[in-house]
Amino acid sequence: MTLPWPQQLAAIAAGALAVMTALWLIQRRTRDAGIVDVGWAACLGLAAAFVAITGEGDPIRRALIGSMGAIWGLRLASHLLFDRVLRGPEDGRYRMLRERLGPRTNPVLLAFFLGQGLLVAVLSSPFILAASDTRPSPGPLDLAGLLVWLLGLIGESIADRQLKVFKSIPHNHGEVCQVGLWRYSRHPNYFFEWLTWIGYALVASGASSGWLAWSAPALMLLLILKLTGIPPTEARALRSKGDAYRRYQQTTSAFFPWLPRTPSAKTGSP
Repeated sequence: MTLPWPQQLAAIAAGALAVMTALWLIQRRTRDAGIVDVGWAACLGLAAAFVAITGEGDPIRRALIGSMGAIWGLRLASHLLFDRVLRGPEDGRYRMLRERLGPRTNPVLLAFFLGQGLLVAVLSSPFILAASDTRPSPGPLDLAGLLVWLLGLIGESIADRQLKVFKSIPHNHGEVCQVGLWRYSRHPNYFFEWLTWIGYALVASGASSGWLAWSAPALMLLLILKLTGIPPTEARALRSKGDAYRRYQQTTSAFFPWLPRTPSAKTGSP
């Protein structure tokens, strides 16, 4: 069964909002709002698979974009569920939010969870556009998108693994992870996740109105750099690690991987 893009978008939005409402009810019982991140990633992966099945475009491109989105989303959802939510405690970003909001926490979290559901629909634009493209595939943009996506998926997986191993060593408790990819970026997982969105946009670029697909990586970059990604993560790190993290900030790129800098004399290590 094929569906036009407005029906695909409406179905994705309705499904994501239903999932997020259920997850909000779960977090009321568990007091762990980190489940929203699991739901967000899983919903995006399922959205990619859904449009691949119901799209009207070239079947090879639909299979490509569906597989790319589903593999990324389900890998990230599994990582967040098994390595963070089920192991606890609640992500520090949400603990800080509870401390600030007090009795207003659950209403604010409801709005946040529903906002994440709507964000799933917005970020599904590259999947929908690619799945509607009737041109024969694979073409140069499809192959370029696949290569960039693979680089992002592999890099994000390595960064997550390196951080997990670092945290598992008892004497590293409270220390700043500066091994592997974390030596060159304070948030390599975010950087490589963003690369996967560049990959989706490349695959979708040849579709009618394909330029709209670039709104997804642009929005992801804004969220990571200014809103829900790096700012709250760094605030929590400064709160828990203090001067050690400030020294890390002085020497290491925040987002784009780059060679470490030498601390200035004024702000260097004592």
